[in-house]
Amino acid sequence: MKLFPFGHATHPQWQMAAGLVIAQLRAQMTLPAHAAKPSLGLLYITDHYAHDAQAILTHLRQELPLVKDWAGTVGVGVAANNAEYFDEPGMALMLCDIPADHYRVFSGAQPLPPDFKAESALVHADPQTPELAELIADMASRTRSGYLFGGLTASRNLSAQFAWQEPFQGREDHQTERAPSNSSSGVLTGGLSGVAWSSDVQILSRVTQGCAPISKERKITEAEGHVIYQLDGVPALDVLMSDLQVSLTQPQEALTAVRSTLVGLTSAGQEGVGRTGSLGVDVRVRHIIGLDPARKGVAIAEHVEVGERLAFCQMSLQAAKADLRRICAEIREELEPETLSLETAHALAASEAEAAPHLARRIAGAVYVSCSGRGGPHFGGPSAELQWIRHALGDVPLVGFFASGEIAHHHLYGYTGVLTVFTTPQKEEEGAL
Repeated sequence: MKLFPFGHATHPQWQMAAGLVIAQLRAQMTLPAHAAKPSLGLLYITDHYAHDAQAILTHLRQELPLVKDWAGTVGVGVAANNAEYFDEPGMALMLCDIPADHYRVFSGAQPLPPDFKAESALVHADPQTPELAELIADMASRTRSGYLFGGLTASRNLSAQFAWQEPFQGREDHQTERAPSNSSSGVLTGGLSGVAWSSDVQILSRVTQGCAPISKERKITEAEGHVIYQLDGVPALDVLMSDLQVSLTQPQEALTAVRSTLVGLTSAGQEGVGRTGSLGVDVRVRHIIGLDPARKGVAIAEHVEVGERLAFCQMSLQAAKADLRRICAEIREELEPETLSLETAHALAASEAEAAPHLARRIAGAVYVSCSGRGGPHFGGPSAELQWIRHALGDVPLVGFFASGEIAHHHLYGYTGVLTVFTTPQKEEEGAL
């Protein structure tokens, strides 16, 4: 597996942005360390281009005929390497050097074939899809590892997804037959789509939280539907008012405090608030959507069950930065070989992250899906979040988007980032250095 060519650009006219992206890809495809004949494109566009999604895909397929299969979606922002295009026209495209037998593009129009053994999957989903959490859990159950990564389309107009897979017939890389796509256009709305990976595709993925708890974790002891009535046997509304140090006798002050407060939910047996006071990877952050003063209940944006645990929390820049550094460090530690050549060691120790060769850390490419509430100034300035990742991982090929919800494991998250890297086997990494 070689480095994945990638490109990104912004321009009021999508044709100009596409031209810039294609020029970057073609230049990289001539370099020895980059893939010359990638077969899969991961395409992310901002919602400024959403109504032109079909024209964009058609154009890219014509200009890049070697790329047979496509997946992606729309976000209010897109990410690429150390840049983000947030709330402006933008396009990011990465071409994956993965054999066609090792993945399948899927959608509602083209379900996964029963004979394909999926290990994990990249998933894009329409946030308006009914019973979305159940569909995500069902998709995870169709993989051997139970691991999904991806996010929900975020668009102020058309919520488009890209899902196109050509049949194997007539392809140079074919080894087995597969059915052609039932989608004639490759652009669709609603439901789930994405790419399922076989066990031959090695990935390493981490979830980073963007909130910090402001209360201790408590057990939900009475609940109905979306409303929590008791926490540790105490009326939930009383607990909330006490933790926020406000009172309903001063409703304006209380409502202001509640609007800036979120809840972190954890299912029984999963990792909740850690000893350091940070949210664990299994915590699902949700909005408070209402209060019930009569029954002293707190309504949240998820169906809850008795026995789950809850901690009130708030968005935190410091917590987000610290947790992003943590996941990048974990990925680095897992991928860096135990024994390095002198040249590689110097490169990895260089003060400039881009001095590190991509394959020194065995990363062929990466996908980063971040919450739309984390982009832009939340990390201190434009592209700051992506620059943190580049500083930690080096100048790796990376694309992604800013979503209206993030998908990891079999959960739907909020205010998180999901960083996934495609890794090369150890023997390939050693031969490349």
